[in-house]
Amino acid sequence: TMSFIANLLWFILGGWAWGLVMVLGGALWCITIVGIPFGLASFRLAAFIFFPFGKELVDARDCGEQRIAGTGLMSFLWIIFYGLWAAIGLGLMGLVCFCTIVGIPFGLAYFKIAAAAFNPLGKRIVTTEMANAIRARKANAALDAKLGN
Repeated sequence: TMSFIANLLWFILGGWAWGLVMVLGGALWCITIVGIPFGLASFRLAAFIFFPFGKELVDARDCGEQRIAGTGLMSFLWIIFYGLWAAIGLGLMGLVCFCTIVGIPFGLAYFKIAAAAFNPLGKRIVTTEMANAIRARKANAALDAKLGN
């Protein structure tokens, strides 16, 4: 499929390096007990970075998981210490990719990864089809609530 080909090209042309940086960062975070949530988020983000096509990050609660206490505070700390800077860097890489027509799909992938890197805590990697189903389920629930069903 197209996702497989895009992921293969992405990985060969440098996705492996971005993912490896995230894995190493996660390992460093996991050295400390306080940093373990950041390390786990880094590992999750690395899996997303290695092969981003055909996948999306969604809120873990939408997958039926409970929110872990302190996720909001940890997300705030992540954004300050890493997320903002990673999102800016990845977004700039996306803009560079848009300089060529061939690079546009990779630019879009960089933008998707930048959004995920901004705040990956409390998120899960799912296929694009599952993410679409989750969005449809949420939209139907919101519509039912609005209509009083």
